Amino acid sequence: MKTLLVIGIGAGDPDYLTLQAVSALNRASTFFLFDKGTEKDSLIHLRETICARHIRQADYRFVTAPIPERRREGDYRQAVDDLNAAKQALMVEMIEHELADDECGAFLVWGDPALYDSTLRILAAIKREGRLDFDYEVIPGISSVQALAARHRVPLNRIGQALEITPGRRLERFPEHLDSLVVMLDSHEAYRRLDEPDLYIYWGAYVGTADEILIAGPLQEVAEDIHRVRSAAREEHGWIMDTYLLCRGPADA
Repeated sequence: MKTLLVIGIGAGDPDYLTLQAVSALNRASTFFLFDKGTEKDSLIHLRETICARHIRQADYRFVTAPIPERRREGDYRQAVDDLNAAKQALMVEMIEHELADDECGAFLVWGDPALYDSTLRILAAIKREGRLDFDYEVIPGISSVQALAARHRVPLNRIGQALEITPGRRLERFPEHLDSLVVMLDSHEAYRRLDEPDLYIYWGAYVGTADEILIAGPLQEVAEDIHRVRSAAREEHGWIMDTYLLCRGPADA
């Protein structure tokens, strides 16, 4: 039977790999990568660097498939469903034709596979189809949320209080029932719409990489600084991956 490993590789720094992830890397002979175009070549290069650093044998290989960016206009959920359908077709093709029955392949997932990533959902759908005979394992990784908190040296939650994680498109105002909120996938910079005077923000982009940027402080004082720096970074790199923590007052108070 074919075996697939879904390996969380952390939020950018090769040192974020867990011992379990390193062990899993050395079990796989084939690594499946998605090519999102030249603007995101660095994401493929990072995966290749991680493999070169941690894999002991030299007989592994990469299988790369081009994949389109998610459609930005129109219905968001439909755009995500369309993208995942395209990814599913590619994954079926790769698993069926690029992996022998007794071989082990791997998908290298940025951060943690359980958090805002479609790989597990797609593999479950392929499994339900029953067309391919394979088993898969999931190796957790350090998420951008954990890395962000570590780089800012702050806890994510207040003592005994809830922590919520939301995509930026759902952030219209800071929830009244929360003291701490993590925001991911915020391409429209929703934090700029918030006007609560006591909010603090801990923002990071490319966390864990050589291009890491960190900004923190009262939201009303640093929001435009974040916007300016974020826009410049996106222009320079062609893409941006950022996450931020919002708190009522300083996070470490």
